[in-house]
Amino acid sequence: MYIAMSLDGYVADSTGGVDWLGGCDPAYEGDYGYTDFFQNISTVLMGWNTYHQVVTELAPGEWPYDGKETYVLTHRKIQRQSGISFVDMPVPELVRRLKTQEGKDIWICGGANIVSQLLPLGLIDEFHLSLMPALLGGGTSLFPEGELHRLKLVSTREENGVVECIYRRV
Repeated sequence: MYIAMSLDGYVADSTGGVDWLGGCDPAYEGDYGYTDFFQNISTVLMGWNTYHQVVTELAPGEWPYDGKETYVLTHRKIQRQSGISFVDMPVPELVRRLKTQEGKDIWICGGANIVSQLLPLGLIDEFHLSLMPALLGGGTSLFPEGELHRLKLVSTREENGVVECIYRRV
């Protein structure tokens, strides 16, 4: 999983917006470790809301995950596009199937609903969390309420006020 969240644990504000993403200096042009992370994945997994936000707001007219096999979880009947499969199946079943295939890592790109289905089953191995210097006070929480999940801190680094923390399952 590689995802940005506010310091209070939200991945979107109360209207679903993400215009609060970014570091202290809005003119900063670094990538917060994204390029290194992106080179180590071969598959992208996201829900419909994340997909829709990418194609309509974040990168309209340009698919930012070109060269990676992408699976969008949705109940909508949409034909496969170049490199993008729209699937209607249980998330854990898809992840288990993908883990048996050859390739690099699988990126759980979004959203919180997918995380809530995979976390209790131990199907997220590594957590790349980019902590944005913002407190939203509400919105879409990344992690569901429930049981304790112990993690081991692997690394941290700061870039423009954004702290990237990488954790692995214990």
